[in-house]
Amino acid sequence: MQLGHRLNPIVRQLEHLGQATVRGLEELGGYAVLFGQSIYWIFAGYGLRQPVRIGSIFAQMMEIGIRALPIVGLLAAAIGVMLAIQGIHTLRIFGAESRVVIGISLSVTREFAPLITGILIAGRTGSALAARLGTMTINQEVDALTVMAINPIRYLVTPSLIALAVMLPILTFFSDLIGLVAAGLYVAADLDLSFAAYTQQTIDFLTVDDVMHGLGKSAIFGILIAIIGVANGAAVTGGAEGVGRVTTRAVVQSITAIVLTDMLFAFVATRV
Repeated sequence: MQLGHRLNPIVRQLEHLGQATVRGLEELGGYAVLFGQSIYWIFAGYGLRQPVRIGSIFAQMMEIGIRALPIVGLLAAAIGVMLAIQGIHTLRIFGAESRVVIGISLSVTREFAPLITGILIAGRTGSALAARLGTMTINQEVDALTVMAINPIRYLVTPSLIALAVMLPILTFFSDLIGLVAAGLYVAADLDLSFAAYTQQTIDFLTVDDVMHGLGKSAIFGILIAIIGVANGAAVTGGAEGVGRVTTRAVVQSITAIVLTDMLFAFVATRV
């Protein structure tokens, strides 16, 4: 009797863990289905006479990309200078501060530019997508689209998915440029190295693969942000308070997915 009493809490914890695992797998399955349906409408929309609207895509691209340029540029410059400061300080211990350009170039293009840009857009755009879809779901606007024979995924999800997959690599490339230039200005001032010499060293060290590594990751980050934001918004319950919950949840899940994906990319890239 005592043994059974002691095992009950353990059994309950295992039961909760199992239920949470099942819910997580169901949620991942829902994300995969949503992504598959979005891709379907990209290619099948014209044949079904319900094409994805180009105007909606460009409107999303303007909101996601162009209006985010100032804050992306500011953060990229700060990251570039931070990497230069830390790199020089660390390498000075070994008397190799002149080699800081290698670390800055690789760190900005392969890791920090796509990661910081993805996290920023997750907080800025992922939350907006979740709030928008959540509000529309509560107000039954999504149901109204279905009644009017307008597929909600084609109308609401696919334009955002395309816009994020296109604009996030562009923002990442912009972040690369700003981060490298800002770091170069600091290095030139601190090490008495001309900016032209810094630029030449950067060009010599970097390869196309380094840049494409970061841009490829950012495209995947964009897809993750779109799918997670929309899925959370569509699953809203509980009125305005529920919209706040799913918005926060979308941001947390997006950032978590971005960091985990970045870790996997780093692991695979260092094993190839």
